[in-house]
Amino acid sequence: MAPSTESRSLKDLFKRDFLIGAALSADQITGKEPAAAGLVLKHCSSITPENVLKWEEVHPEPDRYNFDVPDRYVEFGEKNGMFIIGHCLVWHYQTPAWVFQDSSGRPLTRDALIERMRDHIFKVVGRYKGRIHGWDVVNESVMADGSFRKSGWYEIIGEDYVRLAFEFARQADPDAELYYNEYDFEYKPKVDGVIRLVRGLQSSGVRVAGVGIQGHWFLDFPAMDALEEYVKALSLLEVPLMITELDIGVVPFVHLDDPIRDLSSFDAETRKKLNPYPDGLPASVAARQAERYGELFAFFRKRRDLFSRVTFWGVHDAQSWRSYLPIRGRADYPMLFDKNCKPKPAFDAVVRVGLGK
Repeated sequence: MAPSTESRSLKDLFKRDFLIGAALSADQITGKEPAAAGLVLKHCSSITPENVLKWEEVHPEPDRYNFDVPDRYVEFGEKNGMFIIGHCLVWHYQTPAWVFQDSSGRPLTRDALIERMRDHIFKVVGRYKGRIHGWDVVNESVMADGSFRKSGWYEIIGEDYVRLAFEFARQADPDAELYYNEYDFEYKPKVDGVIRLVRGLQSSGVRVAGVGIQGHWFLDFPAMDALEEYVKALSLLEVPLMITELDIGVVPFVHLDDPIRDLSSFDAETRKKLNPYPDGLPASVAARQAERYGELFAFFRKRRDLFSRVTFWGVHDAQSWRSYLPIRGRADYPMLFDKNCKPKPAFDAVVRVGLGK
């Protein structure tokens, strides 16, 4: 009798194709979610920290670092022989305002911010030298139109901040893989902007070990032909590509740059539209999500020559950021496992791809 799909291990099914990863929450790292940790051990060959290595978590005040949970994260990966990712060093979001200010609250000078960035990277990357195998060095620096995001990093340092971040990370750990991570490649000008950025880094002697494609997608977006087109364009950079933050949302899209609001702030009709499945995922929608995951993994496997890793942005539905950003109080169901860590039809669909069915 053939084993059920539930007994299958994703990391084993895809071991000849690419690494399978998941983003871990602080609770999962510290042992408060043993069921989720068990799924990670069974299915994942790589791990990424969801939040605990972001600047606001690991370095919340000028002279204070929080390394307890990150240390446990790295220990978990080492104990279980996983490829360990550090996420992320330089980002416009989840970075405290003080990072860009002097002691009087005035904007830092260019040299002072460069030194602050260097110190942070040396402290964090240096602590895990030889233990964290790859770093998302810079996250989301390019806008949809291909221009640089007008972040504090850009406004004070200029576009050179990306090169400096990579150089500091390389100095802190010469053997770590260093990545650029981005979302919204569905906009062609953005694809062109990322290609310009990475080629500029390469031409200046910076080693970029890979480009991360986040993969916060939907049941019908992006279209597969659009995904295939921008993957082909990015492949011309001749570096590995990674799906770094995969989840498939089933509730209506709301732009991430919109102000964060509570669902209760909308009228009843709008609440119903924005939060259509408050009591659970309907079977018909679960089936469509499974179809979507299946077609995506079929593509990833077909182009395994390009992809080195596929990482899910979370382990189970209850963990997912998509239920609280950019609207708090919604119920989204984007992962392979439900809130009780039970496999969904989407998991079965991915297993079937792994089995070649």
